[in-house]
Amino acid sequence: MSQTILLVEDDEKLAALVADFLHSNDYQVQIESNGSKAIDLIIETQPRAVILDVMLPGADGLSVCRTVRPHYHGPILMLTAMSDDIDEVAGLETGADDYLAKPVKSRVLLAHLRALLRRVEINDVDEQNGDYIHAGKVKINPQNRTVMCGEQIIHLTTAEYNLLWLLAERSGEVVSREELHQKTFRLEYDGTDRSIDLRISRLRKKLGDDPKLPYIIKTIRGEGYLLTK
Repeated sequence: MSQTILLVEDDEKLAALVADFLHSNDYQVQIESNGSKAIDLIIETQPRAVILDVMLPGADGLSVCRTVRPHYHGPILMLTAMSDDIDEVAGLETGADDYLAKPVKSRVLLAHLRALLRRVEINDVDEQNGDYIHAGKVKINPQNRTVMCGEQIIHLTTAEYNLLWLLAERSGEVVSREELHQKTFRLEYDGTDRSIDLRISRLRKKLGDDPKLPYIIKTIRGEGYLLTK
């Protein structure tokens, strides 16, 4: 995987400002303004992380994210000028790991990027020394980050895998939404952010868990989530 951060943004002035700021914080940055070209670039170069605008020429950010996800497992941070919750849901459902509405302060963007990269690095270290984790029908191989449910291989995004790993480490125990949010984003939970809930919803769907009566990942009302043993 490349050490370069790929910034996909068609606003040349904004892209230059963001790239300069990230350069000043010791990150290598490559800029691409066209969504269709970004798809090929992400798959071919496997950047360390992708900062992806939604409104792009060629292919929009949601299409880019949806297309590359089966081939790219690094973090994707999505940016959009739109603030509607529906856009956030759409972004996360296509495989984005995090979501910020523009305009966003440079230091906020940097904090989110660092949190995503730190989460990946921590998981990589943990998994190098880990064995299989079994939790009910779910089996996680930390050596190659594969997940099986029963006899079926489950394809997860980086964000989905990381969240499942957090739950699996304490399978049979309730893990609070606040703890999951803090460990995922390295940011305090404000009580309104829905990112963890959206990731749980996607995980349930991929694991074949009934959203109305889930038996793999259970919601413990007022407490958090539990991965059954």
